[in-house]
Amino acid sequence: MLDLTARFLAWMLSIFTPSPQGRHRLGAAPPLRFIPAPPPRFTEILDGNASRLVRPYVLDPTERRHQRERRRDAHLATLGIDVGPKHIHGVRVPAATR
Repeated sequence: MLDLTARFLAWMLSIFTPSPQGRHRLGAAPPLRFIPAPPPRFTEILDGNASRLVRPYVLDPTERRHQRERRRDAHLATLGIDVGPKHIHGVRVPAATR
């Protein structure tokens, strides 16, 4: 039954679709070109002991506090609250003008 259905669909397609002509007709596939792999960029072996192992995302407590303050200030700025810096050019700014 499946073979009969497949033959029927192929016959219907041959009736309702134009037969390809000219440059775009279906023929033998062109031969595949062989593209060689590029040469390796790094040939020397890297020494893992030559560099320090540093995790840049680990912060000490003072850096963590400064980052938390910056994030809080940025969040408050999105709400329209300007906390501003406490010192401008070395001069302490009163809270009313911030």
